[in-house]
Amino acid sequence: MAKIIVLFNLKPGVSVADYEAFARHTDLPIVNALPSVDRFEILKSEGLLGGGASPYAYVEIIDVNSLDQLGKDVSTETMQKVAATFQSMADKPLFIVTSTL
Repeated sequence: MAKIIVLFNLKPGVSVADYEAFARHTDLPIVNALPSVDRFEILKSEGLLGGGASPYAYVEIIDVNSLDQLGKDVSTETMQKVAATFQSMADKPLFIVTSTL
């Protein structure tokens, strides 16, 4: 199993309310329903441990049971629309693929 970690800020002009409504009502339920995804969560950064502002406003954690299946899942028309909306809101998101030690 892999985890994909996504770090991002919102693009200038994108409101927090608009992004968070999209995340709650579209992104979370659709991605969590994908066969390749065991769990998908979006976290809002509160700051750095010890003080200071986080360099990223949001962190996504996607528990993936099959990267091959994920490739198929994200090629669907529905996921293409979700991804396009996400890309229109997120400023240069970093997608980090990880594995357990």
